[in-house]
Amino acid sequence: MNFTQLLTFLAWACSLAMTAYTAYFFVIALFSLKKPKEYPRREPKTRFAVLVAARNEEAVIGGLVESLRAQNYPQELFDIIVVPNNCTDGTGPAAGRAGATVLDCTVPTSSKGEVLDFALNRIFRWEKRYDAVCVFDADNLVHPDFLSRMNDAWQAGARVAQAYRDSKNPTDTPISGCYSIYYWMVDRFYSQARSNLGLSAIINGSGFMVSMELLRRQGGWKTATITEDIEFSALCAMRREKIWWVPEAVTFDEQPLTFAQSWKQRKRWSTGMVQCMERYAAPLFSRGARGNLLALDSLLFFILPVVQVLGLLAMAGGAVFDLLGVSYGLFPATSLFHQIFFAVNLSFLTTFLGALLAVAANKKPIRPMLPAMAWYWIFIMSWMPLNLLCLVRKSTVWEAIPHTRAISLSQVKGVR
Repeated sequence: MNFTQLLTFLAWACSLAMTAYTAYFFVIALFSLKKPKEYPRREPKTRFAVLVAARNEEAVIGGLVESLRAQNYPQELFDIIVVPNNCTDGTGPAAGRAGATVLDCTVPTSSKGEVLDFALNRIFRWEKRYDAVCVFDADNLVHPDFLSRMNDAWQAGARVAQAYRDSKNPTDTPISGCYSIYYWMVDRFYSQARSNLGLSAIINGSGFMVSMELLRRQGGWKTATITEDIEFSALCAMRREKIWWVPEAVTFDEQPLTFAQSWKQRKRWSTGMVQCMERYAAPLFSRGARGNLLALDSLLFFILPVVQVLGLLAMAGGAVFDLLGVSYGLFPATSLFHQIFFAVNLSFLTTFLGALLAVAANKKPIRPMLPAMAWYWIFIMSWMPLNLLCLVRKSTVWEAIPHTRAISLSQVKGVR
């Protein structure tokens, strides 16, 4: 095999991997068409610790606490605990004025996971006992029925559960709109689809519930990467602990406004994905080979950065071959495949239609989201070089994204 033959074979292999991977997630996504499971309404009994790690969030923490205090759930069955860490502003006093219990973080921390671990190990020693913890980000607003719906899921048997993640500001800028579309895709085409198949949803940063007993057994929040949410999802998969999907429990969070902010945040996400892949790919594969479907599905999620880089290399190789006039093959060997994955015009159209489908499937207004749909191709394609960068050079420094959208729940569109 000469050098040109080797390169054409590699292009074919990359396209085969990309096709198989895309087909798997596409087939799974079809199950999102089925109506999600509804949990019977139950009498409020679950005792919740509502936990918020907050770093320089003075501008928004009051709105979150107010939305939590307005829950349609007995006040004696939940406590709002805000954990200021590395703050240089008045986050703690603002949370206290709004009605939260303030638990100052007294140890050095460099990630949200470390803050959660600190807080849980203090709460474990309290005289008061909780059944579950619900975790939010400081920029969130929470639907009034959130705890009621999590109570329903808890009493139906859930010990780990993810809520529906919505946006405060989907129409502020095209970038905040792209984030909103991305989360609506994860909500509907990932979590809902897998829930309908009996697989796990994914812990998605905010608005999730975990059994306090489960956390006690593992000694707190024991994650080591900068993406504590998806790492915890992997730990659940390895233990065969299914993450339930509770779409009627809703949170709204503030999305970044600029591409520069987006790049910074997604670089952290991609670094965390690579860290999780390096740490958990082997144990997830081992458990998957022994019949743990949750572990196998989780493994396929974690190799996404590698698949995207393969796609980027295949695109670059195809462009070079075209310039040199070299004949090369792809899998499958059809012009339509070539157009979808390698031609800007059709790949843009495919991405635009996917974004449109996500907006429509989540019953969001289409016209205000059109600028974000037009930008979505750039948002998605920029993840390819970003993942390549993070595979080569990881950035483990947590950089804050400022949150300033201090609005009330009544000002968020779509809240019933």
